[in-house]
Amino acid sequence: MHTGCNILLLASHVDDCTVTGSSPSLIKAFKDEIKAQYKISDLGPINWLLRMKVTRDRDARTIVLSQKTYVDAILTKYNFSDLKPLSIPMDPNIQLSRNQAPSSPTEAAWMKHIPYRAAVGSLMHLAVGTRPDIAFAMSTVAQFTNEPGMVHWEAVKRIYRYLAGAKGLALMFSAGKKGLEGYTDADGASQEHCHVISGFAYILDGGAVSWMSKKQELVTLSTAEAEYVAATHAVKEGIWLCRFIKEVFQPLANPTVLYCDNQAAIALTKDGSFHAHTKHIDIHYHFIRFVVDSGSFLLIYCPTADMTADTLTKALPSVKAKHFAAALGLRTTSGGVLTR
Repeated sequence: MHTGCNILLLASHVDDCTVTGSSPSLIKAFKDEIKAQYKISDLGPINWLLRMKVTRDRDARTIVLSQKTYVDAILTKYNFSDLKPLSIPMDPNIQLSRNQAPSSPTEAAWMKHIPYRAAVGSLMHLAVGTRPDIAFAMSTVAQFTNEPGMVHWEAVKRIYRYLAGAKGLALMFSAGKKGLEGYTDADGASQEHCHVISGFAYILDGGAVSWMSKKQELVTLSTAEAEYVAATHAVKEGIWLCRFIKEVFQPLANPTVLYCDNQAAIALTKDGSFHAHTKHIDIHYHFIRFVVDSGSFLLIYCPTADMTADTLTKALPSVKAKHFAAALGLRTTSGGVLTR
C-alpha cells in the first residue's frame, strides 16, 4: 500500500502475519486499525515467521533466515537424530529408478511400515523455504512416493543425514551485495524418464529469493533445446520478480542478467537463425526471444563450473555442492558444521 511517498507491506499466511514499511508511524496506525477490527497478538520486531527464525543485524546490514529448529524437530520426529552426518544430500554415483520398487512380498510388507511419504513431505517446507541446496534431492525422491523401495528410503535418509550435518546453514541477505541476478541450467543425463530437469535461481542482495528444480513438460531433442526451455521458465519468474521490486522499491536501472552455460541456447534467444532446428518447439517457449529483444533481460554465458543452478539439476560431489550452496547465499551459523 502506497501512502504519499511512504509504503506499507503486509505478508500473511493464514493467521501468521508480518508488516513492514518506510514509516514507523504508518506501521503503528495500520496495527491500530487492525486491532480495532480483530483480536491480534503484536509480538513486536519479527523473530519468527512460519517456522523460520529471522535475525537482523542493523550494524552489519544483514538479514538471516534459518530453519534449524525445524530441522531438529523433523530429525527427532523420524528418529534420525543419531544418524551420522554426511556432506552432500544425494550420492551422484547412485541412480534412482522405479525398478528399485519392492521386489519381494517381504520387502513390500517392510516398506508399508516406513513413513516415506511423511518424511518426504516434511522436507518440502525446507526445500521451498530456506534450503535450495536440497531442492533437487527432495524432488527426486518425491517421484517414488507411490511405490518406494529400500534404495529410495536410503536416499531419503541421506537427505536427513545431510541436514543433520548442515542444520546451521541459513540464507543470508546483505545490503553490500549486488542486486538481482539469475542462473538457469538444465540436465537430463541422469534421468530415466527422458525428461530434462530444469533449474533456476535468482539471487538478490547475496541470497536466493526464488529457485526451482523441476522436470520439464516436454522431451527435448538436444542440450541446446533443454537449456532454451529452462531459460524461458527462468525468464518468466524473473519478470515477476522485477515487477515486484518495481512496485516495492523502484524499477531496476539495468536489464536483469540471466546466466546460462550453453552458448547455443543463448544464440537461439537472440535470433531465429536456428528456426529449422526449433520449429517443433511449442511457440510459448519462444517468448524468451521477445523478452531479450526488448532489453528487459540480458543472457550472459557462464561456465558450468560457476553455474549456481547446477546444484538444482543434478547430484554433485561435496566440493561443488558446498561451493554452490555458498553461491545461493547459504552461510553456516553457530551450531551447524558440514562434515565430509
